[in-house]
Amino acid sequence: MPAVFPAPDHDHDRCSADALAHAEALCVKRGERLTPMRRKVLEALTASHKPLGAYEIIEQVGVQGPRPAPITIYRALDFLTSQGLVHRIESRNAFLACIHNHVSDAPVVFLICEHCGAVGEAASGAVAESVDAAAKRAGFTPKSPVIEISGVCRHCREA
Repeated sequence: MPAVFPAPDHDHDRCSADALAHAEALCVKRGERLTPMRRKVLEALTASHKPLGAYEIIEQVGVQGPRPAPITIYRALDFLTSQGLVHRIESRNAFLACIHNHVSDAPVVFLICEHCGAVGEAASGAVAESVDAAAKRAGFTPKSPVIEISGVCRHCREA
């Protein structure tokens, strides 16, 4: 499993290529299409471990050709999110490529570095159980099991 926060000097080309290969394989397995636009959006998101807003994605995709319409990007993001290939970071109104191979409806804890902007996905089994138990005690059914925590990553703290 990849590190929560990959080292700044990790082989990001390999990291990005692995995420794209996983996306292609998953789409084939599910009988879905990773269209050229969906792939371009995913490539823009795998370019770093920082979340991007839709208009930042438009700018990146537009460098390689015509600037796509916002609705085109949002449709691609909806597909990628529904397949578990991209996560939405609510507090940033931005999207992040999922580099982990996990069940898309599993609770996720996002650790957001306030210094470098990187976002890490942390294992959340115990946290999910606690939140689920608290919700059940309150008679509440969670819609989106996502937790976002801001702070400083190890790499920034050590720098």
